[in-house]
Amino acid sequence: MGSITCDRVSELKAFDDTKAGVKGLVDAGITTIPQIFIQDHHTKYKFDDKPICRDPKISIPIINLQRIHKDSSLRSQVIDQIRSACEEWGFFQVINHGIPTSILDQAVDGIRRFFEQDVEVKQKYYSRDYSKKIKYCSNLNLYSAPTLFWKDTLSCVMGRDFSNPEDLPEACREIMITYNNLMWKTGDTLFELLSEALGLDPNYLKDIGCVEEMTIGNSYYPECPQPELSIGIATHSDPGFVTVLIQDQIGGLQVFHEDQWFDIAPVPGALVVNLGYMMQASVC
Repeated sequence: MGSITCDRVSELKAFDDTKAGVKGLVDAGITTIPQIFIQDHHTKYKFDDKPICRDPKISIPIINLQRIHKDSSLRSQVIDQIRSACEEWGFFQVINHGIPTSILDQAVDGIRRFFEQDVEVKQKYYSRDYSKKIKYCSNLNLYSAPTLFWKDTLSCVMGRDFSNPEDLPEACREIMITYNNLMWKTGDTLFELLSEALGLDPNYLKDIGCVEEMTIGNSYYPECPQPELSIGIATHSDPGFVTVLIQDQIGGLQVFHEDQWFDIAPVPGALVVNLGYMMQASVC
């Protein structure tokens, strides 16, 4: 057992030292993925064996936020829709949320540019230090995870008044700042609506500290040469207050509901909203 552990640590360190992530493995032309990425029967996750519902008519609600600041009757309807979606799914999608589709597309393209540039450019952002606000890595818990996910991540903690643009990678700097500024406004609206859906003052969640920090987590899943052996992300629940997700048009997002999985088809211009554990704790 000791030699196996030693071999594994050596393999993990060799991968980590490249600072190239799984994209680096793909660029190297591998046809067989390293053992550290292979999922086996010992690393099955909760609910992995549950069925997938393929009925396209059943999905999380899509809620239109257009004119909610001008029409009180419409706002009331939207609040009812959000309350119902949260109670039934814990997820919903929003459209006409204040961030143009063109900006969402540019944000996805900018992040793709970052991950697909030369590794020498990305390496200066590579870190496993949780305290760093801007960091790129593959599998932050690399040395403690039972098996690794086939993805790379760029994590950016950006405040409401982000004042250090030079800290961001040049490949996505401009669009990240634009997206950050718009997302704070959209986030304020979402937290107001969630507060009202709880029957509380619109500023309730903001006043108790739910909207003090935002992390923009950017995940990149390069093509895997053996997709049947590895996964991009495991079954999980989000720990924070709210996750707001942009899907690209490839899809792959699933939600667990009523003992089965549901595919969440990408909707151009939509944002997926996911309630986290901290939100549950804050309203209990």
